[in-house]
Amino acid sequence: MAITKIMNTLIRNPLLLMLFFLVIATQSKSHAMDKHFFSSAHKVTLLELYTSEGCSSCPPAEKWMASLKANSQLWKQFVPVAFHVDYWDYIGWKDPFARNDYGLRQREYRQLGNIRTVYTPGMMLNGREWQKWHYRRSVPTTGEIVGNLDVVLKGNKISAVFSPVDKKITEWELNVAVLGFNLKSDVHSGENAGRRLKQEFVVLGYLREGSNDGQWQVNLPRIKKEYANHTGLAVWVNMKGEQTPVQATGGWLKALDDR
Repeated sequence: MAITKIMNTLIRNPLLLMLFFLVIATQSKSHAMDKHFFSSAHKVTLLELYTSEGCSSCPPAEKWMASLKANSQLWKQFVPVAFHVDYWDYIGWKDPFARNDYGLRQREYRQLGNIRTVYTPGMMLNGREWQKWHYRRSVPTTGEIVGNLDVVLKGNKISAVFSPVDKKITEWELNVAVLGFNLKSDVHSGENAGRRLKQEFVVLGYLREGSNDGQWQVNLPRIKKEYANHTGLAVWVNMKGEQTPVQATGGWLKALDDR
């Protein structure tokens, strides 16, 4: 009855009716702009490639990872990321996507005993060295039940909640990576001189944030506008003080502004 009275009032007053539909349209547009990424309780595999444009052995690994773009299980059962390291820059070519932090992340895996040595191309599967990638057309999954990771992106603000199966663990770290796709580089010197390299799943911006309750409010990592035409988002969690991924999620983004 109350709804009928409201609607009759709106119909009799064209200005109020117009304002009503304007509010509805604004709210609908706002919700449409929000992006929601989530995992099931089953563990989603995180695949990390440590690579460099200055490494002549890396293009085959990058080509293999690029093939995962067309895989129907992408984002559902596995999330790939390619960290470009800078420790080969000295041999003649400076990788434009490399950051010192990415090489430090790989070295941390060595310190934790997850890998024996630091090298490229270095493939990590759920935080463990994986050298069988050349023989596989798919990414292995564990089937393990670990908990749900829920991520909402509103503008450049990320809200994330991890609900682990093991409630005894309360200290977690959230990892957020903005990924670039269809990226091409003409290499003029170094081991890949004269080659045009095409790269996918490239980490363009990255952050890591701790939490004592499995909840986070963080800003989307900044990226350069020139790389923002085709992007994705990868999000994963690990126990504090560790680096081995426990759960992951991700998906496609629209073009991002240079925030």
